[in-house]
Amino acid sequence: MTLSPRIALIHATRVAIEPVETAAASLWPEAETISILEEGLSVDRSKASDLSKELSDRIKALSQYAQAAHADGILFTCSAFGTAIAQANAQTGIPVMNPNEAMFDAALSQGERIAMIYTFQPAATGMEEEFRETAAARGSAAQITSYFCEGALDAKRSGDNDRHNQLIARTAAEIEGADVILLAQFSMAGAAEAVRSAVAIPVLTSPESAIREIRRRIEAK
Repeated sequence: MTLSPRIALIHATRVAIEPVETAAASLWPEAETISILEEGLSVDRSKASDLSKELSDRIKALSQYAQAAHADGILFTCSAFGTAIAQANAQTGIPVMNPNEAMFDAALSQGERIAMIYTFQPAATGMEEEFRETAAARGSAAQITSYFCEGALDAKRSGDNDRHNQLIARTAAEIEGADVILLAQFSMAGAAEAVRSAVAIPVLTSPESAIREIRRRIEAK
C-alpha cells in the first residue's frame, strides 16, 4: 500500500467524475484518488443490447491497469457494467466495487418499496438484477421499480445542471407508494437536494455510499 491509500476511480463518462471526487474529498480526505476515464465504454454500451464479452474484457483490462498503478482499491462509477465488474473483483487482488452495491444495502434498511430514477437507459436492467440479488442475499422481500428521466443526461452533458436537477426532481415528485428513492447514476448526485425538496421520503445517491464502503474494505485489508 502507498503511504496514503490510493483509490482508482474508473469512469465511462466524464459527468461522473466530479460527484465522486467531491465525495472522496469530503469523506476520506486522507486518501489519494486517481481518475481513469474511458468514454468509449458508455458510447459502445449504449449501442449494445447486452454486455458483450469485448466490453467485459475492457473492464477487466482497466482493473488490471489500475492495479498496476498501485491502487489499493478500485471503484467503477458507471452503472451499466455490473457483471463485468464482479468478474474483475474475483480476479483482482484488491477490492473492486461496482457503483451500486453500497447504495442498495442502505436502501434495504429503509423499507421494501424501492424506487430508482435513472438517466442512462442501458443501466436499468443490470441494476435491477443486482438489486434483486442483493435483496435475496440479505433475505429481504424488497421490490424495485425504475423510472427513466428522459432528457436529464443530455442536459447534464451540455452543462445545464439546473435543468438536469429539475427534470429528476419532477420525476421524483410523480412517484407514489415508495419508501425510498435511489438516484442511479453517479452523475445524478447533484440533483439530490432538489429531489429531497420535492419528496418526503429518503433519497440516496451512489457516490457517498460507495466511498464509505470502499474505505471500509481497504482499511479492513
